[in-house]
Amino acid sequence: MDETLAIVNKTIVNKESIHHVVVNAGKIVQLQKDNQLRESVNNSDIINADGQAVVWAAKFLNKPLKERVAGIDLMQNLVELAYKNNHKIFLFGAKEEVVKKVISIYTEKYGKNLIAGYRNGYYHKEDEASIANEIASSGANMLFVAITSPKKENFLYEFKNELKAVNFIMGVGGSFDVIAGLTKRAPLWMQNNGLEWFYRFIQEPKRMWKRYLVGNSKFIYLVFKEKIKGTPSYSEK
Repeated sequence: MDETLAIVNKTIVNKESIHHVVVNAGKIVQLQKDNQLRESVNNSDIINADGQAVVWAAKFLNKPLKERVAGIDLMQNLVELAYKNNHKIFLFGAKEEVVKKVISIYTEKYGKNLIAGYRNGYYHKEDEASIANEIASSGANMLFVAITSPKKENFLYEFKNELKAVNFIMGVGGSFDVIAGLTKRAPLWMQNNGLEWFYRFIQEPKRMWKRYLVGNSKFIYLVFKEKIKGTPSYSEK
């Protein structure tokens, strides 16, 4: 987390641009068949493990990661960083009432100067170019996109050049819903034990059962398949 924050801050100070992405078990399963998503993830400048399962799998495969960096935790830390350094943020995604609620929360806590702009996540494909231009011309230093995968990753990758005016871009999934109070995060003990997915599942079982139960099973299969292959660790290459 600290390293990621330092990289983002340095990027803004140097007036450069950087594309960030998080991966969890579900996304890793998705990108096995979604070539555009895989290309977007693999060509990002920073990749963090959002899911504890990814951290455990990396250790199991002798490619250990330092820690989990949850997307929502990173976003909250970056918003705080933006406030302290007089940077601006743009929020893109979720329903209109949800993104407005997040704007209201941040404005009350940090002041209106933090917000460069916002837009809900409901649009047609042909609108994407104009949305990217709107964001680029907003004066934002950071962009947070709260849209489902792979739509957000593909949008950020496809319009990466148009968004270079923004120093930092990342997808944050359902984070706006959590910040607005519509969805609850799992207790810390569940997060630390890799059970955050289960907490989400019991809140929305009809919508989440396939994503988590089927997806997690496929992820476990992929991990053991990789282990059996005997792929050497990075230190051995």
